[in-house]
Amino acid sequence: MPVIGHLHSASANAFEPLVAAFRNGLKETGYVEGQNVAIEFRWAEDQVDRFPALAADLVRRQVAVIVCDSLAAVAAKAATTTIPIVFGSGTDPVKLGLIASFSRPGGNVTGVSFFSTELEAKRLGLLHELLPQATLIAALVNPKYPGDRLRELQEAARTLGKQLQVLIATTASEIDAAFAVLVQQRPDALIVVSDPYMVARRYQIAALATRHALPAIYSVREHALAGGLISYSTSLVDAYHQKGVYTGRILKGAKPADLPVMRPTRLELVINLATAKALGLEVPASLLARADEVIK
Repeated sequence: MPVIGHLHSASANAFEPLVAAFRNGLKETGYVEGQNVAIEFRWAEDQVDRFPALAADLVRRQVAVIVCDSLAAVAAKAATTTIPIVFGSGTDPVKLGLIASFSRPGGNVTGVSFFSTELEAKRLGLLHELLPQATLIAALVNPKYPGDRLRELQEAARTLGKQLQVLIATTASEIDAAFAVLVQQRPDALIVVSDPYMVARRYQIAALATRHALPAIYSVREHALAGGLISYSTSLVDAYHQKGVYTGRILKGAKPADLPVMRPTRLELVINLATAKALGLEVPASLLARADEVIK
């Protein structure tokens, strides 16, 4: 029975619904965990410095494929040039050095790029549409996650005439501390910059934003489902499903170098009207009309 190594930056509880989507993708190619394939999970529990050791452990285990998010993929690629790697990345995988190009990945790495970091400017624009009078926007950022998200956000803020206040958080306690600063400085709104750790802490962040009456926009649908006001992104469920499909195809003999990196074509705008009501906000009809999902 082939063994899949699943390496992720967060925790099992935070990403179980998405792992279910991965299993569905595997099933689509004929592989069912426990029947004809096994999965060895390695969760970094938001400690990215554990990636090299966890990746090395999977290589020693001689797994058939390593499935991971973008940060973990960097460690996995450093650990092996022969075991196939399937990643899901919100950061440009070419800039990360994971692949040579989207159409011809080369080497032993392929996967799904859901260009979450490229949408930060668009999210700020949606926040402006929701709150046109807002001038001071706070940005909650995890600096451990790579990419040009903050630079793109700062450029968008200048274009829209917004002042951007950057707050750093890499732990749950630092998220609490960041909101304590926000309570004192009272920005008009918040943008939670995309990365797996912020997704893992989505319930904490949404609860704090609602408690302190702070309108916020988030990177993925899972934030809105957890009580966040609004999200705009590609679908993580679709991305994890595609990771499962690619993993199954590799188990059947396909080479990562021959599998172009997938880019989702559908973006989803999700609005949580229950949260808007709790914040005393009226969502413009133009936004509601464009929403792919409205949570009531």
